[in-house]
Amino acid sequence: MAVGKEIRGKIKSVENTKKITKAMEMVAASKMRKAQERMRAARPYSEKIRNIAANLGHANPEYVHPFMKVNDAKVAGVIVVTTDKGLCGGMNTNVLRVVTSKLRELQGAGVSTEAVAIGNKGLGFLNRVGAKVVSHVTGLGDTPHLDKLIGPVKVLLDAYAEGKINAVYLSYTKFINTMKQESVVEQLLPLSSEQMHAEKTEHGWDYIYEPDAQSVIDELLVRYVESLIYQAVAENMASEQSARMVAMKAATDNAGSVIGELKLVYNKTRQAAITKELSEIVSGAAAV
Repeated sequence: MAVGKEIRGKIKSVENTKKITKAMEMVAASKMRKAQERMRAARPYSEKIRNIAANLGHANPEYVHPFMKVNDAKVAGVIVVTTDKGLCGGMNTNVLRVVTSKLRELQGAGVSTEAVAIGNKGLGFLNRVGAKVVSHVTGLGDTPHLDKLIGPVKVLLDAYAEGKINAVYLSYTKFINTMKQESVVEQLLPLSSEQMHAEKTEHGWDYIYEPDAQSVIDELLVRYVESLIYQAVAENMASEQSARMVAMKAATDNAGSVIGELKLVYNKTRQAAITKELSEIVSGAAAV
């Protein structure tokens, strides 16, 4: 019964795959909770920096930081945040489709682009489409570290401060909930007035600057932009684990369905073989 043996082999193979996808689903669920906590913990820091920087900007209207100035250059910077690993559904595909649309839009406006890739999937995509990758970082692991992100991103930030590029865009997967993630492209620089809007308080605040207001604003706005990038990477990692958990659960469920179908085929084949043998025995007995 060679056919039955082949089907049993397929069933065993799918069962082994199901064990792997189930284990990956449980690991992703555990990492997802930690990634979500890390993402939420980073939000108050960036909000506080934004409020202080906005208050400082209002207190010193005569000074405008380079990050808030509009440049006339015909070059734009794009920071693409993706994952290092696959098996997370269509998450990377969706964000790269959004990036492709943005690159075409900039190209149509006569603006060339320089890209920074955060994540192995984005780096491979940018190299395939022939984009100019000025820096990249891969292998971030499950925990993003700001010191690893600062170096590659600083290339674009310095270029903008020097007036070499007219805008910096940040593309990543925004975490909404466990079942839903959204691919977005946000303008990082120049900082808009909406981004730098300070929360109104009952009392007006003023600060004592050390060494001076300009130095404080310069440092704060750089830290603010870095915190936005860190937040985007943290949200992307939370989205990655959520997408991977959902994808592995779907794979596990599909494996169960395939096993059920193969067992049904195996039982039908076995019953057909038994019926054939009985028919041969009856025919032989009748002939005798």
